[in-house]
Amino acid sequence: MTVTPTTTILLRALAAGMLLVATALIGLPSTAAHAAGQYQVRMSGYAFTPRALTITAGSTVTWTNQDTAPHDVKTTSGPHSFHSPMLDKGGSWSHTFTSPGTYRYLCTVHPDMTGQLIVKAAAAPSPSAAPSHTHEHEPTARHQHAERSAAAPPATPRSSTRPPSPTAASPTPSAAPSAPAQAQAAPDTQRAATASPLQPLLLLTGAVAGVAVLCLLLVGSRSAAARRTEGSEDV
Repeated sequence: MTVTPTTTILLRALAAGMLLVATALIGLPSTAAHAAGQYQVRMSGYAFTPRALTITAGSTVTWTNQDTAPHDVKTTSGPHSFHSPMLDKGGSWSHTFTSPGTYRYLCTVHPDMTGQLIVKAAAAPSPSAAPSHTHEHEPTARHQHAERSAAAPPATPRSSTRPPSPTAASPTPSAAPSAPAQAQAAPDTQRAATASPLQPLLLLTGAVAGVAVLCLLLVGSRSAAARRTEGSEDV
């Protein structure tokens, strides 16, 4: 098969597209790790990288030594103190931060190596569940009020002949469907949040697959034309 300059350009474009998809797939686990509260700090070139980091309470930070010299991590200020063991090249140490605040630390062997961590408080639960909680207990309070009214002795002979109030006997069920509706909406929201990061990747994969098919068709057509030309020359 004769390789023309056009075929070479198409093959290079196909290889570049495949490399782009591979890069996107490699970067996906890193994003998932940060979402799960896992952070990495490198000890390289006698410096902490990144030097300043902002995380959420409950997250874990792992320090890894990439220098030949030993390093450690010790706080100089913060809500609480910590001190790692001495780490040789390739060694790592992790710490989970539960108290919000600003932490400053250094390497005791090389005091010029300094770093900073800002730990923010975890997000408060959504207040949308409060109304359903209130409505859920409201019928119980009305039932208790109705029971106390029924058990109390009549004040006068005339009060015993009065029919019971229909309002106290029947609680209002208007807010009952709110809890199932919220429970049904929660999985839908979670599925949408999980699927949204993958949509651009699927579109990119489809585009690369289309380019690959187009390249194969062009190469096949040129090979067929070349064979027909060789056959006519032989005749």
